[in-house]
Amino acid sequence: MDFLRPVTWEDALAAKAARPGALPVQGGTDVMVEINFDARRPEALLDLTRIRDLAEWDEADGRLRVGAGVPYARLITELGGRLPGLAQASRTVGSPQIRNRGTVGGNLGAASPAGDGHPPLLAGDAVVEAESAERGVRMIPVAEFFTGVKRNALAPDELIRAFWTPPASGPQYFSKIGTRNAMVIAVCSFAIALHPAERRAGTGLGSAAPTPRRAAEAEAFISAELDWDGRGPLTESAARRFGELVRDAASPIDDVRGTGDYRRHALAVLARRTLAWAWDDYRTGTAGKAAS
Repeated sequence: MDFLRPVTWEDALAAKAARPGALPVQGGTDVMVEINFDARRPEALLDLTRIRDLAEWDEADGRLRVGAGVPYARLITELGGRLPGLAQASRTVGSPQIRNRGTVGGNLGAASPAGDGHPPLLAGDAVVEAESAERGVRMIPVAEFFTGVKRNALAPDELIRAFWTPPASGPQYFSKIGTRNAMVIAVCSFAIALHPAERRAGTGLGSAAPTPRRAAEAEAFISAELDWDGRGPLTESAARRFGELVRDAASPIDDVRGTGDYRRHALAVLARRTLAWAWDDYRTGTAGKAAS
């Protein structure tokens, strides 16, 4: 197995074009586990950790552009106030050592249904910036990025350069259930983002289907039900129905971490709770707090 280590983005794109079978590595927190357990044996590893601009973020046209190499730890400390849902999810990823190495870009590339970063990106309407040497930049809405279990919409010669997302315009929350409180793969997870100016809510489900997904019917229902102008209380019936619609949007499997029935039930509970937290923040004008 060859090891390729470009220094510039242009060199990385050229290497990927010449070796489409080369597997990109950012933090390596997923890739190295698979290699160590002989679950994957790529023809080459394409190490992107020396490319400095992948580890930077900036803002343009009212959106944040976060490089694929920005680690979870920096996302929490530098962008936690502007992307609270993603920061909450980042806090649940592994150990401090993993959060210092792992990246949302690597999480996207792995495309695991259980990836903690995916539900907040879905709820926040993120877009993936991909690029190839031959065709240039392509912007892929994150809702269209996941195509199957650990499969994504990237062409063989494309690499993830960044993701784009608006800063939070309202409360955001992420919560997950695991077999313990830390360093665990989600049994299921859920994210919500309120977009008050648009009078709508966004959602994201994790570890609940072959791919991360949104709950479109639940979003439409609760967006019409909430009292955006008067900021009236959330009714119990609306919260319950929202949870039911989130549950119905899932198509989970039975595995060693939990049954499909348990995941459906848990998602309904997570949806009700995170909605209540987010709406309470909106009514009182307070910022979201970390949830796990």
